[in-house]
Amino acid sequence: MKGLVHIYCGDGKGKTTMAIGSAVRAAGRGMRVLIARFLKTDDSGEVLALAHVPGITLLPCDQNFGFSWEMTPAQKQAASVYYRDNFYKAWEMAVGQDGEGGFDMLVLDEIIGACNLGFVDEDLVLNSIRHRPEHMEVILTGRGPSEHMEKCSDYITEMVMRRHPFEQGIGAREGIEY
Repeated sequence: MKGLVHIYCGDGKGKTTMAIGSAVRAAGRGMRVLIARFLKTDDSGEVLALAHVPGITLLPCDQNFGFSWEMTPAQKQAASVYYRDNFYKAWEMAVGQDGEGGFDMLVLDEIIGACNLGFVDEDLVLNSIRHRPEHMEVILTGRGPSEHMEKCSDYITEMVMRRHPFEQGIGAREGIEY
């Protein structure tokens, strides 16, 4: 089976949820799935649940830099090094350069935002995707994919926010938004 590239984007809720659903579906069919997360922490419900799903490997996201618009220049530099290194690690694992045989699906959750913020070089990501193993399915999530990212994808699904509880002053709720 030829692997395809998916983008789940937009300002609406559901990008990560859709990616995780695809990962669970793939694992349920015996595929090996690797999930790398960017711009997030490990304090989210899916992290706890995915630890119990056979066939899914979730890389830790154990450093928190806060919101990008609140970061100091030093924090932005540290975030850039951290997320770039995480991308390299995820890619090496995904394609089997770590000696473990590689994965059938790679989910790069919030990689689009990490690229947009300059934390991960978009050209590096796109070049890697272009040279992936033919069978590997790749899922990219985040807001505002570039035209170049869109051109390299086979699926683009956009979540549109029409209404959100945040507009009513309701913050993120454990188990629902994180």
